[in-house]
Amino acid sequence: MKCPRLSYLEIEGAPFDAGRALGRFGAAALHEYAQHSAAWASVMRYRGTLLADSMSRLVRLRFPRVWDELQGLAIGLERPFEEVFLWNCRGDLWAMAPDGCIAVNEDGCTTVQQAGTVRRITHNEDGDPAFAGHCAIAAFKVAGGAAFAAFIYPGSIAGHTFAVTDGGLAMTVNNLRCRRVRAGIPRMVLARALLDVARLDQALALIHGTERAGGFHLTLAHRDEPGLLSVEFSSEACAMVTIAGRGLHANHALHAPLRQLPQIITASSQHRQRRGQALLAEAAGKALDPLRVLADAEDAGFPILRADPLDSDAENTLATADIHVGSGHIEWQVHPHPAQPPQWHLRDGHFIRKKDQSGQPV
Repeated sequence: MKCPRLSYLEIEGAPFDAGRALGRFGAAALHEYAQHSAAWASVMRYRGTLLADSMSRLVRLRFPRVWDELQGLAIGLERPFEEVFLWNCRGDLWAMAPDGCIAVNEDGCTTVQQAGTVRRITHNEDGDPAFAGHCAIAAFKVAGGAAFAAFIYPGSIAGHTFAVTDGGLAMTVNNLRCRRVRAGIPRMVLARALLDVARLDQALALIHGTERAGGFHLTLAHRDEPGLLSVEFSSEACAMVTIAGRGLHANHALHAPLRQLPQIITASSQHRQRRGQALLAEAAGKALDPLRVLADAEDAGFPILRADPLDSDAENTLATADIHVGSGHIEWQVHPHPAQPPQWHLRDGHFIRKKDQSGQPV
């Protein structure tokens, strides 16, 4: 499996400046591919609608720093603000489509969760294969917020993939294809705002206290607090489960009450969940290597590791994060492939300089 290297970014400054730098990074990929894609066209049909205006107004009032990042992102991408804003609402808008059709290349992902003295979160980041070679691991120092490192897609704000903050929060994100969505705060905006909170209770309060549009699943842990949390939210409900042993999440709602609410469960999501749980059961009472779980391709039609350009959900695994959350520290690595050596090694929200898997200095 050919695995393009991830770029490395350092982004600093006011929120507008950070967004502009992020936009400049992603401009080429957005211009060459995204804005010509069916996914782009499907969200652009909301330009000038009351729905778009309502969501935009809510973000400006509720999360002005994220609003400023989005303003800068549009400048860096050299695209109209409304288009960039809508692209960062894409999951919410697809779920609102009157024809009931949700685009499937929505960063699906699979996450293995292990509780213990050192909690471990291991995550396949699955996204549009056209973005392979155009993504990055970026270190952010945005004025007024927490420093953090995160996986970045071209044209998108940080927060909706995987990230670790300098304040000690670790977060991975999986798509939920919830059917009941309202004109609230876009899920990507809420996920970005979570990277600025200091503690787990603040993260949960922010989720519960926000008028939400679409839905996400989050795995959350904090270096200074016990517990490993599996959190699902949608416009209608929130659910939080503390992982006591091992868990796996493959991007559809599993926790009550969300699992009873209308959602789309694709064949890939269903098969990855079943296969992942079977692998966890096989390892009961034994040591578990979550990277081997995430590299599994036993189910040829719907593998956990997704490398087929004709994947049923139009997604491929673009990177794998392996995050170890101990008492007072977080050590984590980012692999281009779960069976290959890591390209990046980080402590909390900072890069540790080392050679990557090709032997080149980074």
